[in-house]
Amino acid sequence: MKFNYRFKIVEQMIIVMVIAVLTPMVVSGIIINNISQHTIRRELDYSVTMISEVVVKNIETFFYAAKGELNTVTMAIKHFPKSSYRRQFLESLQKYSTEISDIEIADISLYNEKFKNNNDYYYDKTKEQLFLAQPLDAKNCLIATIDRKVFADKLFEILKNDSRQIYILDENRNLIISNHISQKEYNYAINSLPQKLVENKPKTFGKVKNQPLAYYKIDYPDLIVIVNTTSDVTQKTINIARYKIILAIVLSVLFIFTIVGLFTSYLYINIKQLFKGIMALSKGNYKRKIRLISNVFTPFELVFLATEFNKMVEEINLSYRQILQKNKELKQLDELRSNLIDTVSHEFRTPLTSIKGYTSRLLRQDIEIDKETEAKSLKVIKRQAERLSRMVEDLLVIPDIEGAKLNIQIEKIDLHEIAEISLHSLKGVENSNIKLSIPSQFPMIYADKDRFEQVLINLLENAKKYAKEDTNIILSAYASEDKAYIKIENEADYIPNEKLQTLFEKFTRMDDQTTRTTRGTGLGLFIVKGLVEAMDGTIKIQSTQDNRFIVSISMPVEND
Repeated sequence: MKFNYRFKIVEQMIIVMVIAVLTPMVVSGIIINNISQHTIRRELDYSVTMISEVVVKNIETFFYAAKGELNTVTMAIKHFPKSSYRRQFLESLQKYSTEISDIEIADISLYNEKFKNNNDYYYDKTKEQLFLAQPLDAKNCLIATIDRKVFADKLFEILKNDSRQIYILDENRNLIISNHISQKEYNYAINSLPQKLVENKPKTFGKVKNQPLAYYKIDYPDLIVIVNTTSDVTQKTINIARYKIILAIVLSVLFIFTIVGLFTSYLYINIKQLFKGIMALSKGNYKRKIRLISNVFTPFELVFLATEFNKMVEEINLSYRQILQKNKELKQLDELRSNLIDTVSHEFRTPLTSIKGYTSRLLRQDIEIDKETEAKSLKVIKRQAERLSRMVEDLLVIPDIEGAKLNIQIEKIDLHEIAEISLHSLKGVENSNIKLSIPSQFPMIYADKDRFEQVLINLLENAKKYAKEDTNIILSAYASEDKAYIKIENEADYIPNEKLQTLFEKFTRMDDQTTRTTRGTGLGLFIVKGLVEAMDGTIKIQSTQDNRFIVSISMPVEND
């Protein structure tokens, strides 16, 4: 669930004091009490049992390795029939063995007496040596002497830096090897050792507080491992606990200063944000909002004030943007009205004047007009009427393009046919210099037949207006995969890129009102672009430094 409640300033101060003062002190007290009562004892108990387990693992590993080596020797020596060969083999083996210092062949009776009932293991107290035995045949056995130094090094290798005392006893509780032995501590450990021991599991014993002892009795080899926690180890552990207590107190103090400092800084920053927002609004900046550092510690009053202020700014800014938008729309309408009036007054006047003049000429009764002159006059009237019709159609299609309401009927059309019809529609214009370069087997394209015809007429008429005198206009096409590419190219003056980018806008012309040398409404490319894109096509224009003006159209094509 989202927490929406905001605390008041008084509540905030109480909460901050509880969190910043009481909580750290309570936590510090708990830590101190817990460390003094439990941590030391638990840590020492755990470490002493863990060390006993490590030592036992090392003993088992050592004995199993020595036993495995002895078994290997027993199997190999059976293949030596002569005793001299056997002695030589055993002598050479002693040089390379890491666990066994001496190995000899003895009578089987010795094995039955000392080793058989002890899992092939025996400790000779008088010689202070460990022995392993393995039957060789019905009369003989192999007896291997374990190097006590090697044995001790293997056991205590990873405990070199630990000052705990470790004793290894045989089944009769005779000391075999030890680590950091102290006679006084050893006597206490032996006297405290229970008479009945739990096997194969570490157990703690002893009555000295914070100095636990642990034993681990294993069945093979039949040994007892005792680990004694000395007073030095206990003292080091206590010092660590003291350092923890000091660290807890220091952290508590730092926590207090941090919480109080953060709260003070949050409060100052948030109040400063309120002042900045009010000053920005008074200077006419209707976009500046108050952005608080918001969390559970942010006072309710500040959050409420900032929220209401931001709502007010949004409403003012919205009204301001609406006013700007309305002004922009009014300006655009005024520009459109001016352009429309200028276009109608300038462009419509020429065809209307021609129609009126030739009509008046045909209606005169005081002169006789021959058939040829009459036909020429009627053709001029028809051509000017068609031109006037196209200009009216251009004006009427603008709202549909801008409102994306064009009625488009996509079908498969023949580019050859559309190009011929477009040229025929331009019959009144001298078009002998318009060249078609369309492959004979050109695929059908997907477009609206009437609209695409209007596109080609506008582009060809536009090319004719601005082409240099006595130059060709080339309409070419090629197909690639699922697209047809139509190009209309003519020679014309170079157009800078910044001007080129504006040619698709409404009422844009290469010549302005004062230097106008060509006829037109300035709507041709705008309408062409809208029609092409409505038919899922693309159009782009290009003007090169070598005076080539290129219009490129891509349209979907029928894919065989």
